[in-house]
Amino acid sequence: MYLILSGLLAGAVICLLDIFFFLKEKKAASIVHIVFRDVIFTNLLTLAVSKYVFHVANVFAPSLHQPIYPLKYFALAVVLGLVWLFIDGILRGVLTFESDAPKKKGGAWTMRIIAAVLFALGVAAFTGTEFGLEAFNGISPDEMLITLISPITGTGSDVMTLAIEGPFLKTAFWTAVFCLIVFPNRKIVYRGKKAVTLVNGFARRLVALILSVLLLVGGVAFGYQKLQLDKLRLAYTEDSPLVEENYVNPREVKMQFPEKKRNLIHIYLESVENSYLSKELGGYMSENLMPELTELSKEGVNFSHLPDRSQLGGPTTMYGCTWSVASMVNQGFGIPMKVPMDGNSYGTPGNFMPGAVSMGDILKQQGYVQEVMFGADADFGGLTYYYQTHGDFKIFDYKYAKDEGFIPKDYYEWWGFEDDKLYEFAKQEITRLYETGKPFNFTMENADTHFPNGYLSPGVQNKYESQYANVVAYSTSQVVEFVRWIQAQPFYENTTIVLIGDHPSMDKEFFKDFDRSYQRTTFNLILNPAPSVANTPVERTYNRVWNNFDFLPTILSALGVKIEGERLALGTNLFSNEPTLCERVGYGIVYDEFVKRSSFYNENFLLGKYKEFEGDNVTTY
Repeated sequence: MYLILSGLLAGAVICLLDIFFFLKEKKAASIVHIVFRDVIFTNLLTLAVSKYVFHVANVFAPSLHQPIYPLKYFALAVVLGLVWLFIDGILRGVLTFESDAPKKKGGAWTMRIIAAVLFALGVAAFTGTEFGLEAFNGISPDEMLITLISPITGTGSDVMTLAIEGPFLKTAFWTAVFCLIVFPNRKIVYRGKKAVTLVNGFARRLVALILSVLLLVGGVAFGYQKLQLDKLRLAYTEDSPLVEENYVNPREVKMQFPEKKRNLIHIYLESVENSYLSKELGGYMSENLMPELTELSKEGVNFSHLPDRSQLGGPTTMYGCTWSVASMVNQGFGIPMKVPMDGNSYGTPGNFMPGAVSMGDILKQQGYVQEVMFGADADFGGLTYYYQTHGDFKIFDYKYAKDEGFIPKDYYEWWGFEDDKLYEFAKQEITRLYETGKPFNFTMENADTHFPNGYLSPGVQNKYESQYANVVAYSTSQVVEFVRWIQAQPFYENTTIVLIGDHPSMDKEFFKDFDRSYQRTTFNLILNPAPSVANTPVERTYNRVWNNFDFLPTILSALGVKIEGERLALGTNLFSNEPTLCERVGYGIVYDEFVKRSSFYNENFLLGKYKEFEGDNVTTY
């Protein structure tokens, strides 16, 4: 009832203005026509804009909204009605644009240009924020800044297309419209009984300048709130001692490798999370999208946050751990990926966390041959520098595949080459590593499950209505097929396989109807761990509060490495009975402290004050 009254009242306001100012012959028939036209058109326009522009759900059900909803509807209807009156007045000749050349052209042009620049920045603030929220499903401010100052070579074509079609084109379009209104030397004249100048050229330019300033201020405020830039402020203004107080330096921890060193195959599963499982398995789906991976999990160890040991869980989502490069930093170095400062970055030659020790550094000192494989360009996010400077990995990426003839020079699919090819190339490279006769560490990441919507190989059967669901189903079945191949090889007996989702998916459309109380976690599985941890009490594997960085000591333990104190960097060996950092300190405290600046992190890891890892503390047994 209140919504109907709001609509009628707004329509009445527009009707009165129309009749009083624009209707020249105030005859009964004309007035009735105006009333019906303005009331109906104003409300139809308001409903359309509410639903399709502002994406208001249930526009006809005010009971589902806040009590202020009818008032908001009234305000929007009046604004849109005034816009309609303005356009209609121009069409009917009541409002005209007439020449109004400025006396000082230089000053007029300066106002126009300043207004246009401020307007473009304001629109960019809004559209850029919307792009971040839509495309990245709530991109964290640290990820945003690190991405901006790191190499973006190798970004997926669909992501770049979204950026161009989203904020870039929208900003260009609305700025062009703004310039068409502001730049011409015209005044607005109301031609009623006598001609009256409503807005001259200077007034229009002044109003445009004021509106541009307001738009910019509003856009910055909108972005600050929605993108949680208050967290970015803390990263620069408030120092936390948590990293320094809890960091266990791998240079000082005694580690013992078995005399016969185990091989490691570490597979990062892009955006693969436990929500794809059926509800009875700990997921969110009515039907399990990953039946093959579920069956495979029965053969290994899954570390779960859930109290039910029959369900599959994973690590809690932690600040500095929620995108691909960060996940590799977490698991490789045992620390979060924090905002670089004082001119540091993660994307320059020889300067990817020079003061931190990675698993690659440790395994290199033990004689491992190491390789990392991506279907994308490894320069993305500085990964080339990561793996070159920490472990001397051979890098098999999109560039390498082209240069060495694995794919044609002009080939480009998805992020480079698709997973169908990735697994075939991986089989060849793993076989080559095995034939060297040395222990090997092969790391890889697939990409077909990346947002938006994923990449579905041609000819794959569509089992579900959602493309992303079909991609998840096919991609996870591919992984299991690849693992089965590994298990059939002669080196598998002495090889440990680690599978883990790199981060929760950013595909917003697929998760738009999820209950926010459901805790999304990434899939994880360790297959064929060393005999020294194979009989770990099952109680240590579930009802845990852990994070990606706990996998640094955990994976080493799965290789049979004995770690003094069971901790490395910020990570805790999950096979041990030692509590993790989050279990000791509290998840909320750790999260809040990671948001803040860490001078210790900046000085020791990014500036590299620590000496290089020499492996003097590592022996064999």
